Amino acid sequence: MDRWTRICRLDELPVLGARVVERPGAGNVAVFRTATDRVFALRDRCPHEGGPLSQGIVYGERVACPLHNWNIDLKSGCAIAPDEGCVQSIPVRVDAGVVYLGVRADQPAPAILQVGADD
Repeated sequence: MDRWTRICRLDELPVLGARVVERPGAGNVAVFRTATDRVFALRDRCPHEGGPLSQGIVYGERVACPLHNWNIDLKSGCAIAPDEGCVQSIPVRVDAGVVYLGVRADQPAPAILQVGADD
């Protein structure tokens, strides 16, 4: 990864929820937090019909797309069988309670676009 961009504090991510991060020209990213405080980032677009994964239900280390209930593995970005397809997984890390998103040098810095539905 070329650089890490601060997104938010871990406690600003809703447990079993997501925040949306805008990447100009590269598509929005959904940053998810599980019940065990693991953090994952995926392109905010289901591989089936483009549903907003950030609005899905997070359970375990998966998210269910709000449009057609496709289950997506948060680690790999791949649909759970029998469904097929993958969404881009984005590098993410948590350091001292702060969430960082990996950004390539040729991409502009991302910015928080929207908070979870309960904010």
